[in-house]
Amino acid sequence: MALAALREASRCLASRGSAAAARPMLLAHSRGITYKLFIGGLSQFATEDSLAEAFSRYGQVIEATIVTDKVTSRPKGFGFVKFASQEEANTAREEMNGKVLNGRVIYVDIAKAKIERDADARPIARGPPKPIGND
Repeated sequence: MALAALREASRCLASRGSAAAARPMLLAHSRGITYKLFIGGLSQFATEDSLAEAFSRYGQVIEATIVTDKVTSRPKGFGFVKFASQEEANTAREEMNGKVLNGRVIYVDIAKAKIERDADARPIARGPPKPIGND
């Protein structure tokens, strides 16, 4: 029943005609089982749709994102692509690593997990260092 609901939602989104909405929703995505690739060396003219299109020939792209600067909203030159299966992600990594995309050579690797940072782990500012002397 859940699969039928996902298919119906996918059909509704695809009928709207948006390029991002045309990508089908997958059961694997709803369960959180995805395989993420890191894409480095992206051109400033690369878009999420062009990134998804370039990688879609190697498998079903669930999501393509380009990381942007919070202040200037310009791309930082790297992004991520999520695939539904590990085989598709590995094939895309092997085939696209070192290829030219939008005039730039890109670097493709398996994305690493984010490091969790605690608020308590930040260094505490204690003022300027004490001078070394004969005290």
